[in-house]
Amino acid sequence: MDMRRRDRQITDIDAIKAIIAECDVCRIAVKDGEGLYIFPISFGYCFDNEDKLTLYFHSAKEGRKVNAAKHTCEAAFEMDCGYELIETEGSACTYSCKYKSIVGNGVLSITEDVEEKKRALSLIMKNLADKDFCFDDKAAESVAVLKFSVSSFTAKAKL
Repeated sequence: MDMRRRDRQITDIDAIKAIIAECDVCRIAVKDGEGLYIFPISFGYCFDNEDKLTLYFHSAKEGRKVNAAKHTCEAAFEMDCGYELIETEGSACTYSCKYKSIVGNGVLSITEDVEEKKRALSLIMKNLADKDFCFDDKAAESVAVLKFSVSSFTAKAKL
């Protein structure tokens, strides 16, 4: 993805991983039969081969986001952290803010594989609580697990 402010772009994979680890909420945007839809959601994540990002979310088994994901839809995501207002003595136009963010796109789908669902639920809890949890088949079957296969993303920060 091209970025206008390349001076703020983060390309170091360890720095990107640190930003993701600091984020609590991911916002997913999809287009379904009703139109555009964006929802904030807790998430887990993993990197395969060091740079292939996959995001996971858990949900009730029905609802608008699950219906969209059942159709394996194209989607976009955004997550941010570290927001801090920078006040100045000048006009409102001279105010700024510090932040770190990641945006990207890919494909949102439902995963049905029980082992992947259990792993995804563990990743979600690891990101939320920074603790390791194990899930059994019954727990995994009781929820929907959405999988976001990220095809491209960019990270940036103003510190």
